[in-house]
Amino acid sequence: MDPINLTRDFVKKELENEGTGHDWWHIERVTNLANRIADEENADPFICTMSALLHDLADEKLNESEEAGLKRVKNWLDDLKIPQLQQEHILYIIKTISYKGGQGPKLTSLEAKVVQDADRLDAIGAIGIARCFTYAGSKGNLIHHPDVEPREGMTKEEYSKRDGTAINHFYEKLLKLKDLMNTRTGYNIAKERHNMMKQFLAEFFDEWSGKK
Repeated sequence: MDPINLTRDFVKKELENEGTGHDWWHIERVTNLANRIADEENADPFICTMSALLHDLADEKLNESEEAGLKRVKNWLDDLKIPQLQQEHILYIIKTISYKGGQGPKLTSLEAKVVQDADRLDAIGAIGIARCFTYAGSKGNLIHHPDVEPREGMTKEEYSKRDGTAINHFYEKLLKLKDLMNTRTGYNIAKERHNMMKQFLAEFFDEWSGKK
């Protein structure tokens, strides 16, 4: 079996019961989007696919630390006998694409830009709305509180806590993602998803206030 299929089976087993919206189906959607964007942007398909499949395995939410998660991924790549340069590229992508409160580093590879766009696209639109409320519910956060304002300029630590409301998360992150896309393909996909979220929020506030 080739490395991609082996990795697909490995990640599916690891994440199929994850309950915060970072489950196997998130990985599959991000991988499909990464393949689509890579094809249109002429990025390396193997690097994009492997990075998309593995990108959440090193996440601090799923490991005792980011370092432990990265070691886990490195061990897997070693087991597959992936060449060192490709390993370094995949690990670079996994380390750098996370949002981290909007304070991530400037990306230097096309493949990193592709995978970051794919990951961020899964955070917006109809799927993004569903994932936002799934995550909020898993953490016991409120749907909305009119007296709690969205936070600006959060540190990585403040962002990681995610202790605000689900609706505020749209303003703290999700509505910002369209303009943070790296590729033309990603931006074109993001525009429609962004508009869908704005329509949802307009409907939400009309219903909240009793207008509808």
